[in-house]
Amino acid sequence: MKPFLLFIPLLMLVTGVQAASQNLGKELHMKNCTSCHDSSVYTRANRRVQSLPKLGSQVRLCKNNLGITWFDDEVEAVTHFLNQEYYQFK
Repeated sequence: MKPFLLFIPLLMLVTGVQAASQNLGKELHMKNCTSCHDSSVYTRANRRVQSLPKLGSQVRLCKNNLGITWFDDEVEAVTHFLNQEYYQFK
């Protein structure tokens, strides 16, 4: 068996996990974040968030201010969704 064939199942697993995280992040965002603001807060020229760590901090701050009881993986899922959808930080 060729060595690269061993990586295909691993790649599929990672891709599936990322898609699940993206879907969870999108769902949590739609349920909790859009009641306060629309997507313009992410796309405006003078947005506060300028890095991936700042984005994670902002998601956590909003979660805490709203009293949302998300686990760390849920905060990460929303952060990942927002980054993929709007910010595109590396």
